[in-house]
This record gives sequence, structure tokens and C-alpha cells, in this order.
Amino acid sequence: MWIVRFALQRPYTFVIVAVLIAIFGISAILKTPTDILPDIDIPIVSVIWTYGGMDADDMSKRIIAVCERALPTTVNNIQYTESQSYSGVGVIKIHFQPGVQVDLAIAQVTALAQSLLRLMPPGILPPYVLKYDASSVPIVQVSLGGKGLSQTELYDLGQNFIRGQLATIKGAAVPLPYGGEQRAIMVDVEPLQLVANHLTASDLSGALNNQNLVTPSGTAKMGDREYLVGTNSSAETVAELNALPIRTVNGAVVQMKDVAWIHNGYQPQTSYVSENGQASALLTVIKSGASSTLTIVDEVKAALPRIKAGLPSALTLTPIFDQSVLVRASIRDVVQEAVTAAFLTAMMVLVFLGSWRSTLIVSVSIPLAVLFAIAVSSALSETINVMSLGGLALAVGMLVDDATVEIENTHRNLGVGEKKPLARAILDSAEQVAMPALISTMSICIVFVPVTLLSGSAKYIFTPLAVNVVLALIASYGLSRTLVPTMMHFLLPKEVPLYQGQEKESPLSRSFIWRFHQGFERGFDHFAEKYKRGLEWALGHPAMTLVAFVVVVLGSMALIPVIGRDFFPYVDSGQMEFHVRPPVGTRIETAQEVFKRVNEEIRRVIPAEQLQMVVNNIGLPPGGVNLAYSASDTTSNGDGDVLVLLAAKHRPTQEWMQILRQDFAEKFPQEIFFFEPADITNQTLNFGLPAPIDVQVRGKDAASTAQIAAMLQEQIKDVPGAVDVFMQ
Repeated sequence: MWIVRFALQRPYTFVIVAVLIAIFGISAILKTPTDILPDIDIPIVSVIWTYGGMDADDMSKRIIAVCERALPTTVNNIQYTESQSYSGVGVIKIHFQPGVQVDLAIAQVTALAQSLLRLMPPGILPPYVLKYDASSVPIVQVSLGGKGLSQTELYDLGQNFIRGQLATIKGAAVPLPYGGEQRAIMVDVEPLQLVANHLTASDLSGALNNQNLVTPSGTAKMGDREYLVGTNSSAETVAELNALPIRTVNGAVVQMKDVAWIHNGYQPQTSYVSENGQASALLTVIKSGASSTLTIVDEVKAALPRIKAGLPSALTLTPIFDQSVLVRASIRDVVQEAVTAAFLTAMMVLVFLGSWRSTLIVSVSIPLAVLFAIAVSSALSETINVMSLGGLALAVGMLVDDATVEIENTHRNLGVGEKKPLARAILDSAEQVAMPALISTMSICIVFVPVTLLSGSAKYIFTPLAVNVVLALIASYGLSRTLVPTMMHFLLPKEVPLYQGQEKESPLSRSFIWRFHQGFERGFDHFAEKYKRGLEWALGHPAMTLVAFVVVVLGSMALIPVIGRDFFPYVDSGQMEFHVRPPVGTRIETAQEVFKRVNEEIRRVIPAEQLQMVVNNIGLPPGGVNLAYSASDTTSNGDGDVLVLLAAKHRPTQEWMQILRQDFAEKFPQEIFFFEPADITNQTLNFGLPAPIDVQVRGKDAASTAQIAAMLQEQIKDVPGAVDVFMQ
């Protein structure tokens, strides 16, 4: 009551408060990161070990297992660890307890990894230690192509000239390029010449290492000058490397060129990318944490012309699989629904109250409550996402309650009993509805308290929705005690005579809105009378009423098996990604032919007007760093992923997936196919896994464990609705 009296006495105070809410809310909209889902801040650290040439079994036993067993020694708050071992690469994901400081965890893991180097095979490099985040998913990919440019040039341009400039964009992480050929100085040995000169490959390696050195040097003081003395004995050209001596035999010097050919070439290719059949390289831009997807993608697109200006003119840089399109569409749809709900709410108020001034008051209080919620959630480091906006859209219908009840009760106080002044009617109305409105608001807010009890990714996804609803309702109640009475005091004086019956034929009473309101009131009173009679009948026949109620409830529950259940609704982004696994041991050159036939089958099945792009990503990228970011199931140089981008107008993506799944099973019986998450929503919800359901079989003996997994695989295939059941 006192706050309403204070608002009437100091109206400009709360007008300024409303203006400040609008300013801070709009500022928060402009500055807060925008994404499709909230940031999922679950502490995970990835450790990537690399040792070229070591097979997966040795990598698991000699490197990964040693590291995993040593982690609990000095690293605190570990929840569990999981690892995957490939040929030459091993990745350990360390899951920590909730609330752990990731920076401290990375420091502890790094210190331990450095101390383990002495226990590892000689020559191994220190591991990469990275923070892993479920929200860190690919948001756009840059395809590198161009006529006349070799795969070596494409990889070199992507690695040394483009990647570094894209990585300067705030919130963007750019792993190593996929595809292309990694440039290197290669030594092609002639075995017959080695035998003829009684040499081995170790002799060549020793000669190169001993004569291609950069050793520390010093200075020489001569007279009154001091000179730097260089001891650089590394070759400056490939010709010098070919002329290096290896050994003197019978007075003749055997040089490198006598037994080998040293040339500027590339390492054996382990990764191949093609876009619509043309060989290319691929740079993946990954969103880091709570950064804005829209901002990162916009800055990447803006930077590409500037980057290309300093590179060969034949080079083409094409952004593909842009996830910001899905983010923008999702946010636009949610905002549109919220605006529609606000408009319909305003129309409802106009119809029931018959006053455009009262409708204006309600229409002002709703966006102010929404802006207050956005400003506070932004201050709490939340992002603007589909869930937070969905909470605001849900709250729009509730926000109207406090203001509408306040206004409608003021109208009632003006029209009944003694003829009160407007200020007295506002104060009496506020006193009458203060406690019921507070209890109603608290009852709605308390419904969202259980959301705070969620755990895992569900906690991070649904908490912003609940927080925004509660904040908007609190703001709505506060505005109904302050700004709404102030606006009524300024806007309603002209309507007081009409409500008190002092003016029978005023311009207000002759208005279309008022006449429509009167007609609606008569119709509503007629409906209320029928409802009253129906309610009296229900109270007079309780048994029949309860039976009808039970039938309706049970009938609704019977629909549950038909509707199905899922963690998050499916989003049709027009993108598909599936994995192709040829027979074990397939060379990457042979795999390219397999993928080519798969692409031809895709273009045969999907009409050209519905297909925009097909990208192949075959094999394991060099270095192993990409494996820490990727949700792919690629395990060798012979298997890989196919990314399909459909046109704007297309059949539902899931229908095409079903058609392709059946077609591939018939046309490619030797290969294994399974679909993976292609859009940002499913990749985030799957938390880095290639499938929404992941079954792990653990045991000490690898052979028996694999046998159990194979048995489970066959049984799970018989589960209704289960598709793409595969074993990693």
C-alpha cells in the first residue's frame, strides 16, 4: 500500500525507473551473446598424446593407460575418465566434479603430463591439454579450393595464412585443416642402392641429423668490435641436402643423392576432403564456450574477403554449413511467437475492459518486465538463447495478470458505491489485490523451483527458462505496484465520468471500442449464465462428473505411447551427416572411390533442386588435435563422414535419411553406414558423442569385452525404433 501511495506522490521517480529498465534491457540485448542453447559448463579436460607410427593397441597400453593410472596422483576432483586410441594418436577426456575450476584442472593435468614424459617411449612429444565443452561445436566451415592449386598448396594456405587470422576472432577456435597434403621435405630411399653401398636407413637418418644442425654459438672479440659467430650447419636448399655425404667407401664419398631422392613434397596423405567432387581443404570454426554464434559467424564472413586479398587469386574461400542460419531462424520464430502472444494479450484486455488507455498501460508493463528479465539474466552471465526466450514467451501470458487485475479492480472501484476520486480508487484497488496478487505470483514462481534440482546438461539447458520466467514475474508485480498506478493516475481521468455514470453520451461512450466492449459484455454475461447452470448441474451430479473426468484423463494417458518421449524436440536444419566405414584396412585412395560412388548415389536419389552441396571428409587429420573437438567416429584413414546440405525447399530431412539408409544397405553391402548429428542443436545435446544413446561395455579383457559388445549390438538392433546400431 505504501509503495502505491509513494508512486502517486512521486510519479516521475518511477517513470525514470521504467526508462532505466528500458535502457539497460535494450543494451543487454545488443551486448549479450546470442545462441540457440545455453552454455553447458561441465568441466572436462582433453589430453591428446601423439606418437607417429604407433598402432592403436600399443598407444592404449604404453601411453594412454600409463597416463590414466597416474592422473589421480596429483589431479583432484576427477569424476571419471574415458579414452580412445587410434594409430599414432590417443585422446583422454577427464570429467571433473561439478563446480571445479577448469583452469586449475588444466594446470594440474599439464604438470602431471610433463612429469610422465620420462616414462613414455623415447621421442614422444608433450601432449596437448585442452578444455572440452559441449557447447564448443562447429558453427561454420570454410572450404578452400581453386583451379590450379594443388592439395599441398591448399593445406599450406589454410594452415599458415588463413587459420591464424580466423583464430583472432573473439570466441572462435580453429583446429588444423582437414584434407589437403601436409608439406614436408621427403627422403625417398632406393633400397637396391642402399644394399649396393652397404648402408641402412639408420645410416641415412644419422647423416641427416648430424649434418643438419643449428647449435648454440657465441661471439668473437676482434679489436674494438665484438662479432656474432654463427654455427648454423643446416641446409638452406634441397640441393644441399642431396649433396650431404653419408660415408666414404674405398676412397669414394657416398652422397645422399646416390642412394635417395630428397625433394620438396608432402607427407603420406591421411585426410582427404572434397566438395561436390572437387578436392579441397576444410577449416572448421568452433565456438568457444558462451560466445555468440551469430557474432562469430558474421565476423568470419566479414574477414574472408580481407584474408583472400593477400592470397593467390585462384583461391576460393566458401563458408559452408553455416549454423547461424538455424540459430537466427530459431530465435526469430520464438520472438515472433512472443510478439504474437503479447498482441493477443493486449487485444484480450481491450475487449474485456473496453479502454484503449488501459490496454496501453498493460502493453507498456509487459515489455518492461521482459527487458528487466533480460538485463538481470545478462548480468548473471547468461546468453540470449531459445530456452531463455522461450521462458519469456511463456511468461507473457502471465505478465498481464498483475497489471490487468490492478486496472480492472480500479475500474470496479470507480463504478460501484460512492463516487470516489481516481486517486482514492487506485489506492483502494491496490490494497484489495495486493496480497492475492503476491500469492498468485509466488505460486507461479515456486512451480519453477524444481528446475534447480536438475543435474547434468539438463540443468544448464532448462535453468535459463525458469530464471527468466521468475524474473519477469517479479518485475511484473513490482511494476503493478508502481508504474501501473502512476500511468492510471495520468491516463484514466477522462474515463472516470463514464464509469461513474456522470456522462451518458460522452464522446468516449460513443466510440467504437466502447460500443464493441458493451456488446461483448452482454455476450459474455450470457455465456457466464450458461456456465453457471452447467456448474450447478455438475455439482448436483457428482458421480457422473467424476466418471467423465476419469474417462478424459485415462483417454489422455492412453496417448502417451503414441506420442513418444524425447529429451529435446527434433530440429529440421536441412543438414545431414553420416559416417561411411569401408572394410577394415581400406587405403585412403580406395576409400576415395567408395565415397565417390556414395556421392553419385546421393545425387541419384535426391533431386538436384533439393540438393545444394555434398562434402566428403575422409581419414584422420594430422596432429590429433581435431579429435578433441570432433564428434566423428573416424578411426582410420579409410573411413570418414559425408555432409549433405539440402536446398531451402526440401522434403523433411528425416525422410531423406530413412530413404538413404535403406538405399545404402542395398547398394553398398560391404560398407557400414550410420547417421550422426549434423546441426548445432543435436551436436550440443549429444555432448560430443556421435549418437544420442551410447552403451559402453567395460572389462579387463579386450577380446571378451568386444564379444559381449557384439552380442549386445545384435540384440539392440531388434529394439523397435533403433536404427544405425554400430560398434566403435
